[in-house]
Amino acid sequence: MNKALQTLIDREFIKDCTDFEGLSDLMDKESVTFYVGVDPTGPSVHIGHVVPFFAMHHLQEAGHNPIALVGGGTGLIGDPSGKTEMRKILSEETIASNAKAIGNQLSKIVDFSENPKPGYGKAIQMNNADWLVNLNYIKFLREIGCHFSVNRMLTFEGVKQRLERGLSFIEFNYQLLQSYDYYMLNQKTGCRLQIGGADQWGNIVAGIDLIHDMQGPQCYGLTFNLIMRADGKKMGKSEKGAIFLDKNLTSVYDFYQYWRNVPDQDVIRFMKIFTFMSLDEIAEYADPKRNINEAKERLAFEQTKIVHGEEEAIKAQEAAKALFAGTGASKEGMPTVEVSNDELNSGIGILSLFVKAGFCKSNSEARTIVIQGGAEINGAKVTDFKYLVSDKDLTSDNDILIKAGKKKFARIIVK
Repeated sequence: MNKALQTLIDREFIKDCTDFEGLSDLMDKESVTFYVGVDPTGPSVHIGHVVPFFAMHHLQEAGHNPIALVGGGTGLIGDPSGKTEMRKILSEETIASNAKAIGNQLSKIVDFSENPKPGYGKAIQMNNADWLVNLNYIKFLREIGCHFSVNRMLTFEGVKQRLERGLSFIEFNYQLLQSYDYYMLNQKTGCRLQIGGADQWGNIVAGIDLIHDMQGPQCYGLTFNLIMRADGKKMGKSEKGAIFLDKNLTSVYDFYQYWRNVPDQDVIRFMKIFTFMSLDEIAEYADPKRNINEAKERLAFEQTKIVHGEEEAIKAQEAAKALFAGTGASKEGMPTVEVSNDELNSGIGILSLFVKAGFCKSNSEARTIVIQGGAEINGAKVTDFKYLVSDKDLTSDNDILIKAGKKKFARIIVK
């Protein structure tokens, strides 16, 4: 097996390949140009989206040439695969803005610089709007549509699932457009491999078939396992919602804490997939004698460092230590809530403060937390739901630390 493919197998990425032997032989002979697509339907990807890009990192490190294809064209439609309903149609301006933001986020995982590290492949970003937006529809149907069998398209699992709930014609076209992307990338760059999540299998195979029908070279597809947590939750989902790479949507501290709190059974697997740590180093943390919390802290730090930089990762780590271990570590990275001097002098009801901190949506929810013993101020339990938080609660650092349950914390700062 080709060394780069074996790396992806060892790190537990791969689910299926259209031809393992053929792809392995090709990668042994030459540097292969490959791509993965991402539709800019929002201003940020979440961590469930980035598995193929971590695989892309390892392939680039092995000397192969990545293309991150931002779907400025297909994003105007939306991929029906794995979706229960049609996506909202976004404006071209919004799609363009999202595409730029996502491209910047992906550059934290893949090296898109003009001069990558020695031995690395050359990575580029492309946008399928360049060939899709001004496409002549009649010409497209004559030259491309004739190669697709509706009967076969209906057999793909993603289409079958949506047919039960309703599938629009605009979404049904998506497979043709993604296949055309693969064909165009093959024509423009010599791309011979598409990678993606397991839900992309049908689209990838359709693209390979189109290139074959258009007298192109043998091409390949590689899909990755869709990641689920051991507790049954979807990867990238938390109590607060999706965990985004954009710190304006998910704070650096919350990002760090998500990884710090993954189930014990997932830690080593997530180290393999979501960090650049060597497998030998990861194996050290897999030792049953090793404290699992050390592995969780390392996973959280490494993932936060990749996405937000080392300085922000250190701040988040120090903030977590200050909250959980009661050490003198820096509180700078903690989630903060500002209150005025006047509010604090008058006293703020603990229920209102919990709502303001985003711990819950209503006073009634906050009241339940207090009654059940999940409320703390500066480490001391509060059981009176009528308690007024005031300047008497200020610490020597001129702040107040509040807690709801085991995982929700905030630092109250006076303006």
